Amino acid sequence: MENGEFRIIIEDLTFKAILGLLEKERNEKQIVIVNAKIDYEDKKNYIDYAKVCDLIVQIIQNGKFLLIEEAIDEVEKRLKINFPQMKSLYLHIKKPEILKNALVGVEILRKY
Repeated sequence: MENGEFRIIIEDLTFKAILGLLEKERNEKQIVIVNAKIDYEDKKNYIDYAKVCDLIVQIIQNGKFLLIEEAIDEVEKRLKINFPQMKSLYLHIKKPEILKNALVGVEILRKY
C-alpha cells in the first residue's frame, strides 16, 4: 500500500449459502466465511464497507456456485463494477464445515 492509499479490511464475514459440488452442498446451506482487503486512493471517493459486505453476501447466496473459484470470479467482477476506484482486491472464501480436519478455501489478489 502506497502513501495516500486506504485499505478496507473485512474479516470473517460469515453467512450460510449453497456452495459446492457435493450433493449435500447442493441441498443444504453451509457456513461460508469471507475475508477481503480493498485498497483505494481517495478518501473523498471512499468505499462503503457495509455495501461491500452486503454485495458479497448477495452474490454468493444468489449464485449457488459449484466452485469457490466461480464465486470469487463473480464477486471480483461485481465489486469492480460497483467500486471502480478499487486499486487492489484480496479476497478469501473459506468453507469451514467441509473437512473435519482442515479449514479450506480459495483466495485471490488482483491489482488494477
